[in-house]
Amino acid sequence: MLKIEIAPHCSLRPAAAAWFFASVCLVSFTIAGMMALRGLWPILPFAGLDMLLLGWALVMTLRRWHHSQIITVTEERVALETRNGAQREQFVFPRHWARVTLRRADTPWHPSRLTIESHGRACEVGGFLTEEERRALAGRLLRSVGRMNESPPLADTSTPLRPE
Repeated sequence: MLKIEIAPHCSLRPAAAAWFFASVCLVSFTIAGMMALRGLWPILPFAGLDMLLLGWALVMTLRRWHHSQIITVTEERVALETRNGAQREQFVFPRHWARVTLRRADTPWHPSRLTIESHGRACEVGGFLTEEERRALAGRLLRSVGRMNESPPLADTSTPLRPE
């Protein structure tokens, strides 16, 4: 059995995000408050909107912390479990008929797409990975899953969920 666990790189921890947000709010509202005392009161609502937008961006960034994918390859099947917080979605493909495909992007600014396909169903794998990581994962999956109608021997290995 081969088990590969992948997750996006999340260097910003929730506690660090809270400290960052609090310090930026303190500086922003201090400056806006001083300007409001000088008669430039319209600055305060715009400072509030800026901090609201920054808070929203931080929340969206921290949501990635709970996203992961687990690919399990056995002699009979290829299973992909996608976790996004409390939501879980699982796809199971027969290994003998599964196909790993790395599609090049239509334009240079878009990433490639790595999919596992079988019987008209497809599931994207590693959409959050860098291009090099996606290519390495594609090679590893091709060696493990094989092409359609192939079933190469499996090595018993696994990879960590989040690199240290």
